[in-house]
Amino acid sequence: MNLSLNRRTTAVFLLTFSSSLPLILVGSTLSAWYTVAGVSLLGIGALSMVQQPYIFKFLWAPLMDRFSLFGWCRRRSWILLTQILLVIGLVLMAYSGPKQYPFGLAMIALILAFFSASQDIAIDAYRIDILHANELGMGAAITSLAGRIAMLFGGAVALVFAAEIGWQNTYLMMAAVMALEILATLAAPALRNEEATPRSLQESIVGPLKDFVRREHALSILIFILTYKMCDALALALNTPFLIRGVGFSLLEMGTIYKTMSLAASLLGTVVGGIFYKRLGLYRTLMCYGILQALSNLAYMGLALASKSYFLMAAAVFVEYFCGALSTVAFVAYLMSLCKQRFSATQYAILSAIIAIPRVYFGPLAAIMVDYFGWAQFYLITCLIGFPPLILLLRMKKYLLNYRLDTE
Repeated sequence: MNLSLNRRTTAVFLLTFSSSLPLILVGSTLSAWYTVAGVSLLGIGALSMVQQPYIFKFLWAPLMDRFSLFGWCRRRSWILLTQILLVIGLVLMAYSGPKQYPFGLAMIALILAFFSASQDIAIDAYRIDILHANELGMGAAITSLAGRIAMLFGGAVALVFAAEIGWQNTYLMMAAVMALEILATLAAPALRNEEATPRSLQESIVGPLKDFVRREHALSILIFILTYKMCDALALALNTPFLIRGVGFSLLEMGTIYKTMSLAASLLGTVVGGIFYKRLGLYRTLMCYGILQALSNLAYMGLALASKSYFLMAAAVFVEYFCGALSTVAFVAYLMSLCKQRFSATQYAILSAIIAIPRVYFGPLAAIMVDYFGWAQFYLITCLIGFPPLILLLRMKKYLLNYRLDTE
């Protein structure tokens, strides 16, 4: 049993790393590449639009629920195909550049985001299907941990290497790492006792929606999912330009201090979040972590008001990412619990697409807000945005207090 659990959790860890790595390579790391190339702040903000496939991935998720490829496992066959396409896409990005081909590189990043979003669909479904109901809390912690490590590798490591060996070699290195993830897919345990696939494409589209809307508090759940991480999404939309242009840190300093500190805080936050999740339950952790998540944005406000300081940057980054990791543990466990195995690809794609809306569309909005209010007032506003979702959470208090993932 323990051996089986270890194999499953190892697979979840490695595949979540594979799922998270492309996201940062078309996100903040790509933003840093455009920043040092001298692209305007508004242009960098608009660059977040290449991540739109993460919002619309629910449109093709039913295909991945309904069909398998190569006569192989339904989930792993799609993971394998998307990983191969991601390797090719990263190589193409490596041989482009924001100075020579700013639009062309953005288009390649958009295509890469499509492959990455498709990989997310399959990996999210695999994670939900392979874990037992009483393992979802642990699975959420592992997911958060693997995602944070991928963010470090695609962020801190990528920035340090970009400063030393250039962007082209850095993205080629990332392509090589993604190629190694193919081995993790081939070695991942197959799903056993898998629920029957939808009998038709129509059922794979209608079934997940019908199952979800019939649930208690369905509308409140959807609004809560959309808004709970909104304050973080807005605060982090222009995080890289803020630290490089707004405060004056170099690319190397970003890689060695900011990215490393963010990983340390995230790892600690994941562990602490998992411990208190087991003790406090779903509602209390969502509420307490949500309050801390909103207040943590004030640390960036303090950094914006102060002069350049390595200590203040390290402190602000630690607070932000520690609190963000806390909220992510409870939030991911909640999302996974909402999905039925038969429709897990489509249902989780819908939920994660809702989460992605602020992250994708807040880039241009954040740039406009910074131009109008300045950095300090911008981060104050992001803090205030974090509290309305908690009012909605109060409405679902009775439902969530009686909801215990580890006993289902």
